Amino acid sequence: MTDTTHSARSGETGEIWILGAGGRIGGAVAAHLAAQGLRPVLVGRESSGDRLRDTAADLGTRAVVVDGAHGANGANGIDGIDGIAAEISRQRPAVVFNGIGNYAETAPVLARACMPGGHYLDLAADLTAVPRLLGLHQEAERAGSTLVTGSGFGVLATEAVVIRLCEGRPAPAAVRVDALASVSLAAGVVGGAFAASMIDTLATGGRRYSDGRMVTSRLGADLQKLTLPDGQRAKSAGAPTAELIAAQRASKAPSVTVTTGMAPPSPVMRALAPPAGKLLSVGPLRRFAVGQMAKAKMKETPRPRRHSWGHAVVTWSDGTHREGWLRADDGMDYTASVAAAVAARLARGEGRPGAYTPGALFGADLAEQAGGQFLLPDMTHPAPDGAALG
Repeated sequence: MTDTTHSARSGETGEIWILGAGGRIGGAVAAHLAAQGLRPVLVGRESSGDRLRDTAADLGTRAVVVDGAHGANGANGIDGIDGIAAEISRQRPAVVFNGIGNYAETAPVLARACMPGGHYLDLAADLTAVPRLLGLHQEAERAGSTLVTGSGFGVLATEAVVIRLCEGRPAPAAVRVDALASVSLAAGVVGGAFAASMIDTLATGGRRYSDGRMVTSRLGADLQKLTLPDGQRAKSAGAPTAELIAAQRASKAPSVTVTTGMAPPSPVMRALAPPAGKLLSVGPLRRFAVGQMAKAKMKETPRPRRHSWGHAVVTWSDGTHREGWLRADDGMDYTASVAAAVAARLARGEGRPGAYTPGALFGADLAEQAGGQFLLPDMTHPAPDGAALG
């Protein structure tokens, strides 16, 4: 093997490929990276090809257009995920950011295409895709590649608070985390990736850790009515999100629950969710529901609260507990900042081989690097009567 071949197969081209660069988050990730003097290559569908090329020209980089009769720079088109994976294997970018969704299917294929030596990150936040990617840990170790999943607001904002609260202390008995994103929406259609995520949440149902094992729970359980540090209020409820896995790994607690502002908080919706979920777990019904929701139109909507918040309450076996928050601005903007920070650090060689969530790899400081602010008062004292954190 020549030195040139070894360099290419080690992901040393220096390029960071942004898959889904035509979307809001993908475009923002590319802009963050270009501002740092890095080399984001914009990868997107033919429908956004002209916009990608214009944006790439503005950033001083190049675009790769997929799904068309003519691909990058007039060469053969890249057709589907397998085609993108083949092109990654051929061109050997240093880092690949997957922002195209359907992570349970796309993440393993694209992550393996980065091996050996190349690195991968995505925005997965569900309990199918995230465990699947983390399951590639040993394979990535052998290949000298770093894989990072959950590189967005919910996972990092809650995981980082748990890490900080548990520093220098034994494993707690129970942890509850709450992900409270505040997001502004642009006018347009829902889109397939978001529609699939919402439908799969209903179909999966609730989850929690009990006695160290992940078990089923009712979707919308553990309803929280929280007063936020800035005085505003928010509701959240249980849902099958990857914050659960990240919090359990960070704390080693046998009992972990998670709530999110995206879960149905109303009694009617929580009552309808379980039977609806059973129906939506049927393949043809799921595909129909995703297709219909993807076409639904959204109105431009300002974010409902001033800030997005990650929140955790950690309780030890002696009854003491600590509570902390991470404050961020718009949840989608923060997600883009997190992904860009992870991609940049991977490109600089700061990762280590294996598969991780972002806080597990880079520590809680990553949450601040991405623009978050911790609020961690010293609140160690007996838990309040009736507290149900597990």
